[in-house]
Amino acid sequence: MIDELKQDAEERMAKAIEALGGNFNKIRTGRAHPSLLDNIRVSYYGAETPLSQLANIGVEDARTLTVTPWEKNVVPDVEKAIMKSDLGLNPSTAGAVIRIPMPALTEETRKGYIKQARQEAERARVSVRNARRDVLADIKELLKEKEISEDEERRAQDDVQKITDKYVAEVDKALAVKESDLMEI
Repeated sequence: MIDELKQDAEERMAKAIEALGGNFNKIRTGRAHPSLLDNIRVSYYGAETPLSQLANIGVEDARTLTVTPWEKNVVPDVEKAIMKSDLGLNPSTAGAVIRIPMPALTEETRKGYIKQARQEAERARVSVRNARRDVLADIKELLKEKEISEDEERRAQDDVQKITDKYVAEVDKALAVKESDLMEI
């Protein structure tokens, strides 16, 4: 019973870390990376469609992304969607290929992105702690119903805290990596 609760907590905490990784991918560094365009949606025959389903996204060099739509008539829509995104990108079209140069990050934008990364990390920590809180409440419920002893409750609480500490450390490590990426010129 307690093992199932700990397993559940670990799964929820792992999902929080996974979500953090996805959120960190949305924060752009100075380098070109195809995952920057993951959240861009293009109006395609009246439906908001993810860009990755309409085009091939590649890296031309360290500071340039290329987007090659599979249908030529979608090129203006793709270009418009990239411009409207809050990424601050200016695409240029040459025939059917859209090139997106990555502007160099200024000190001010770097600090803004670091602040955003710290907020995402804090959200992940809160998520991990919420998982811990829920599992501890379930353990207390088991004690109240006399399904486990007080010693088992104490041991389970210690184990859950160790799991929580492990995942909070992972969040901190991921944040440190992202901050160093952002400060790299």
